[in-house]
This record gives sequence, C-alpha cells and structure tokens, in this order.
Amino acid sequence: MPPVRHPDAPAPGELLGAHYDQCFGCGGEQPHGLHIEARAGEGVSVTAVFTVRPVHQGAPGLAHGGVLATALDETLGALSWLLRTIAVTGRLETDYVQPVPVGTTLHLEAEVSAVAGRKIYSTATGRLGGPDGPVAVRARALFVEVKIDHFVDHGREEEIRAAMDDPDQVRRARAFEVNP
Repeated sequence: MPPVRHPDAPAPGELLGAHYDQCFGCGGEQPHGLHIEARAGEGVSVTAVFTVRPVHQGAPGLAHGGVLATALDETLGALSWLLRTIAVTGRLETDYVQPVPVGTTLHLEAEVSAVAGRKIYSTATGRLGGPDGPVAVRARALFVEVKIDHFVDHGREEEIRAAMDDPDQVRRARAFEVNP
C-alpha cells in the first residue's frame, strides 16, 4: 500500500535531530561518528547531509564503503519519524556508483515507497556537490516495525537503563525510535 505520512509527523523542513547521543550515525557524542542531520521532506521523505572526514576513509582519500552504507542506513532510518513508528533495518542493498572523496559533503535523500503490515520499503540516494549533483551511492531497504521490547531485550543493560532513566520523556522515547 502507498505510504502515508503520520498527521503528527514533523513538518517539511524541520530538523529531526539525533535520536540518541551515542548513535554512530546521528549522535553528537560520537567523536568519529557521522553526525548526520536529517530534515523532514515532503510526503514520506527526508533529506540529510554528511561530510566525509579523514576518520571515515577506507582507501587513501576516499570514504569507506561501509561508512557510506551507514550514512544511507541512517537516512533511511530517519523515515520512521514520518511514520511515527519504531523500525529496524531488515535488509539494506547498496550500490556504489562512484568514489566519494574525503572532504566531500554527500547530499542524501530517502523516501518510503510502500508499507505492507510491519514491512517498510524505502530507497535512498547520495549525491556529490549538492542535491542535484551526480549520484555516488544509492540503496534499497526493508525496515521492519518492532516494539520497544526489541531494544530492551537485546541492548546492553547499562545503556538501556541510562536511556530509560533519562528524566526528559522526549529524549527517552526518541532513544528507541530509529534503527539500532
């Protein structure tokens, strides 16, 4: 079935922020993390930017492919904010179209293409030099809706407890809203 943006989803252009300070993809407390900042787009889409730093390289001067896959995964995971659901990555298929040099800002865009029960199908692209630049990476993904118990049952107890004990209810809930 076609995706439907939740009526309480963030407005287009709104910064979604980090769901968890320690997240490698979006958390501000990770010194070598990607620090991805996603914004709500039109419909069921998000945009984000990621600047490749020297700590993200694989081959000399080029982004590591796994880091690029992580950037796509993080951007795809941010789509959950627009559906107002908790979902985890079930499958991620990544195509590497051209190298991404260190120092490059990758412009990412993701959108939900379909929802079927607990399954969320989505796609993403990463472009060089701007939102209309050449495609460097793209992905197709399947996310699966889960309950909060998924994280409680499988996460490390000390981090789960710290997130659950956070007095800020919004931050506590957000810690569990995006893929692990």
